[in-house]
Amino acid sequence: MADQLYFSRDTKVYLRNGSSGSTYWEIPVLDGFSFSQATNTSEITLNEMDNGSGKSRRSRQMFTDSYAPAEWSFSTYMRPFISTAAASGGWEDTGSAAQHHAMEEPLWAYFAGAPTFAASNGSTASAWSKSITNSTSNMIVDFADSEVAALGTFELYFVLGAASSGTKTTYKMTGCVVNEASIDFDIDGIATINWSGFGTIITEEAAAPTATITEGIASTSNFIRNRLTSLAVTSASPFQSSYGLTLTGGNITMSNNITFLTPETLGVVNQPLGHVTGTRSVSGNFTCYLEHDTAGNPSTDLFEDIIEATSTITNSFGLTFTIGGSSAPKCVVAMPQCHLEVPTHSIDDVISLETNFHALPASVDPGSTDTNYEAKITYTGA
Repeated sequence: MADQLYFSRDTKVYLRNGSSGSTYWEIPVLDGFSFSQATNTSEITLNEMDNGSGKSRRSRQMFTDSYAPAEWSFSTYMRPFISTAAASGGWEDTGSAAQHHAMEEPLWAYFAGAPTFAASNGSTASAWSKSITNSTSNMIVDFADSEVAALGTFELYFVLGAASSGTKTTYKMTGCVVNEASIDFDIDGIATINWSGFGTIITEEAAAPTATITEGIASTSNFIRNRLTSLAVTSASPFQSSYGLTLTGGNITMSNNITFLTPETLGVVNQPLGHVTGTRSVSGNFTCYLEHDTAGNPSTDLFEDIIEATSTITNSFGLTFTIGGSSAPKCVVAMPQCHLEVPTHSIDDVISLETNFHALPASVDPGSTDTNYEAKITYTGA
């Protein structure tokens, strides 16, 4: 019988800036997290005829060629808050103004191309100011710093075991990158982001890290309710200027389409060297009831306009999801240039429309203006 068992509910996840940084954020995660690493192997088999004495060798050999990139995934709630200036364990190490932050802010920074991430908007912020902008009004995430061949890396620590008793087991994943962030609109749930990414290797550490940034973790006022979410749809000619849609569900998925590079030298077990970014992709879908209202530009008009636009090669709609409603805490995801596919009808008790969208930049070379990119994310803390 095992002396000690580990329960997933006792797990803590920490993020360390870079590979030698001194700042550790505790990332509150939901049940269902995972981390793993596999190996790439080669198999050699024998395939020969009878040797004349009734024998035929049928054995095989296995060889480990390399380690596959480590993979990690977990979910977090959207949790914006207003920090307290110069608080112990707080986000603001300089300045006197309380600013807007989010518990998942480091993940957004690295997803959006930040080479590193600092604890506050102080003197160390210049390297990532294009990815995250904190102010006394809101926190903005944009992709103006994501036009790079390789993203900034960080370390993840998965600490297993209860804090009050027993021995903890700590696994560290180095060279981590964020590959995908997916926001699901569960109408009766709390706003959640599903994160996934890669790392170079997993090792076991002798001691668990201690979080240096803990502000906001214990708060119960920084959760966002999906039920209050609204969607604004705007367009230009030849379509209507706006559509009156009420959401019943949806999803926004953002991906860096990362590929890891691993050498293939014979006679050694190769380890992943690093990553390269692929095409940045922002897409998703939204669902609403099929409604007809002569005064409100309803969903029937959206279907009709798209399916009849036979001469429009790439349509352009502006989608703005206000997650959590008009009052803080909330998160606004604005996508000014979206190509909408023809909506599909879902035949149920109440007939619905499901519309897939693809957010696009203003051009192949968007430049440094954040509004020229696929999306802009604005958090507002309570």
